Amino acid sequence: MIKDFDEWNNQKKNIHMSKLRPFFHEREIWFASSGINIGFEQNGNGEEFLRPVIVIKKFNNEIFWGISTTTKNKSGKHYFQLTYKKDRCTTAILSQFKLIDSKRLRYHIGNVNETDFLEM
Repeated sequence: MIKDFDEWNNQKKNIHMSKLRPFFHEREIWFASSGINIGFEQNGNGEEFLRPVIVIKKFNNEIFWGISTTTKNKSGKHYFQLTYKKDRCTTAILSQFKLIDSKRLRYHIGNVNETDFLEM
């Protein structure tokens, strides 16, 4: 698979220079510009290199701990399956836990229910 690191680098520069930061909360799921990554790290998709992430811990308006998700049904100790918006299933990739700048957030797509969030 050929990865377009140059295009992602151009977008990353624009994201970095942006002054816009969305208002967000813990337990929310957002599409975030996660980019093109190395090896087995989860890549973003489409023109904006988007990937859904769960806001785990908000430290302030600038940064949070987040977990990437996938629509693929995965199981094991490094995955957690959950449902949001009644019919939307996703799998949190627990091994992809990382600090994320809120400038990467593009749009809110749902919320993790409290029970799943605490269990995760």
